[in-house]
Amino acid sequence: MDMTFPSHMTWWVTVIDIPITTTLFWMIYKGRKEVDTQVDQLHRLIETRSTQLRDALSAYKLEVAKTYSTQHEMRMLEGRLVSHLLRIESKLDKQIERELNDGNN
Repeated sequence: MDMTFPSHMTWWVTVIDIPITTTLFWMIYKGRKEVDTQVDQLHRLIETRSTQLRDALSAYKLEVAKTYSTQHEMRMLEGRLVSHLLRIESKLDKQIERELNDGNN
């Protein structure tokens, strides 16, 4: 039994098959390398944006803590406003009573 390739098969493997296989492996390797590079770029971009968002949220929380008042402070303010309004109301009531008394006399 003869185990040698015919000459046209050797030519085919040498001229067609090996270059095509090599080209396919090279294309796969290059494509994989490009994808890895793009994934690394996206990862860095996501990390950068995440850090920016985290910093912005921290700054916002700090601003809220500095400028917004507590419930206790709001209740105290409401109490002061109500007491002032009650005093104004009593002064107006006294003024109206005086005018009514002056009108009756």
